[in-house]
Amino acid sequence: MSRAFIFPGQGAQTIGMGKALAEAYPAAKAVFDEVDAALGENLSSLIWEGDQDTLTLTHNAQPALMATSIAALRALEAEGVDVTTASYVAGHSLGEYSALAAVGALSVGDTARLLRIRGEAMQKAVPVGVGAMAALLGLDFETATAVAEEAAQGEVCQAANDNDPGQVVVSGHKAAVERAIEIAKGKGAKRAVLLPVSAPFHCALMQPAADAMAEALSHVDINTPSVPVVANVLAASVTDPTLIRSLLVDQVTGSVRWRESVAYMAAQGVTEMWEVGAGKALSGMVRRIERSIACKPVGTPEDVAKVIAPE
Repeated sequence: MSRAFIFPGQGAQTIGMGKALAEAYPAAKAVFDEVDAALGENLSSLIWEGDQDTLTLTHNAQPALMATSIAALRALEAEGVDVTTASYVAGHSLGEYSALAAVGALSVGDTARLLRIRGEAMQKAVPVGVGAMAALLGLDFETATAVAEEAAQGEVCQAANDNDPGQVVVSGHKAAVERAIEIAKGKGAKRAVLLPVSAPFHCALMQPAADAMAEALSHVDINTPSVPVVANVLAASVTDPTLIRSLLVDQVTGSVRWRESVAYMAAQGVTEMWEVGAGKALSGMVRRIERSIACKPVGTPEDVAKVIAPE
């Protein structure tokens, strides 16, 4: 059986995530301590006892979700399941950073600091209210891309997330995204709705954030990952540290090619995916992309016990 570990992106954050893991596994607790130290603040207390709206702020949610994913991975390792048992790792948007930390390409401390910079830079790139994102449900990627192009009318409107065969997210200037919603409905979308996000991620408006990440990444060591990483912008696996660095910059303005990434892993023989961290959003996407892949969430001690139990 060929397995991949996949790591969730923004939107999966909830107050209390990872707390049971930290209480059950000293190695999981150590991850939260390491992230707190790297950021010079008590992020774990926000994650476990804080306010949902504060946790959802991009600069908090990104390192918090990474910490929860790596804590879940440490719990698996404590039970004898090493990340190198996987054929591939992949993550959705910020989850790609979790994947890189999981396979030793980035240290946990560097990853936390990079995600804090990434979150702040993405928020600052576009004034609040200028940009927007919308989910177009029931359209394929080609149709959604055509919708975005038609809606742009001199503004930015791009297909930002190709999540699964019936869910594409567009991103750009608010007026253009609103036009895309109306055009999509005319083209047979089941639903087309604005998303509750604070900035238009994964489009050309994020170029200032991409520049900030290029600068931040130039000061960080990137090692050869112990397992190939399927990169969002390529939908193919990479192991070269120089390429990983440049792809992380491209990822800020580029599309998250999740549907193609899952299809790529399936074509390489992956039959099982473990969603390591908070929530189950990726498991749902994987099921809609490739029914043959069994997907298991690993976000609590109970989940860990289930996945390590002999079949």
